[in-house]
Amino acid sequence: ASLRRVYSAHSALTGHLARWVSSFTLRTGAQLLGLFIRTQLATSRPMIDMRLFTHRIILSGVVMAMTAMITLVGFELLMAQELQFVHGLSPYEAGVFMLPVMVASGFSGPIAGALVSRLGLRLVATGGMALSALSFYVLAMTDFSTQQWQAWGLMALLGFSAASALLASTSAIMAAAPAEKAAAAGAIETMAYELGAGLGIAIFGLLLSRSFSASIRLPAGLEAQEIARASSSMGEAVQLANSLPPTQGQAILDAARHAFIWSHSVALSSAGSMLLLLAVGMWFSLAKAQRR
Repeated sequence: ASLRRVYSAHSALTGHLARWVSSFTLRTGAQLLGLFIRTQLATSRPMIDMRLFTHRIILSGVVMAMTAMITLVGFELLMAQELQFVHGLSPYEAGVFMLPVMVASGFSGPIAGALVSRLGLRLVATGGMALSALSFYVLAMTDFSTQQWQAWGLMALLGFSAASALLASTSAIMAAAPAEKAAAAGAIETMAYELGAGLGIAIFGLLLSRSFSASIRLPAGLEAQEIARASSSMGEAVQLANSLPPTQGQAILDAARHAFIWSHSVALSSAGSMLLLLAVGMWFSLAKAQRR
């Protein structure tokens, strides 16, 4: 069901399939998901206890976990491509450049745990998502080749705040679940992490592909097949440029790099907006849950 829905979104954005095919794929994916939910509700030993989603705090925790994973994994995908294709770093150098995200995420656990005990789940969860949104907005305007220290500081803030939101989601899910359903709640949390990671690659990949294709301005003199190939992705543009004469290839590389930097801004700004909206929603959602 999830694969069908992701594939329908991809085909709709890229235009590779007719609209009715994308619509049919989306509809059948939704029907399969509905069938799975009905089956889980009817059985006495469900794989996923769907009734737990009726609890507001558990549902909020799942949404937080999934969204945090979407943004973190999507950001790592974007950064890995930009650092290698645009700035010419090796895979090892790109990994070292992104270390602040990982290091800050690792240190956030004990600190965020203490903050949850002192400030409460609601403030830590919404604050973590709001700071992540701020990081994305500023990273969208940051030049990684000339503003490295700023980029590293923002990535550290992103890693810490996003991991804090993940910890808050874990606290929300496990604290709200009945003791006899703790294992089922843990399974739901793991599912949210894995689904968020997969969706992060799919969503950011679609955003990058769509904005890259729409913004690239290729030099004159290319054949239609070459234009389609260079416009499909940064990787294809680099491969095409390497197969052409140096002057023409360099022009394609310059156009592709400018388009990818623009796509970088679009993707990170979109992620920031999504997190900001979620932070506002979680602020009110967790407040209602506490009053109950």
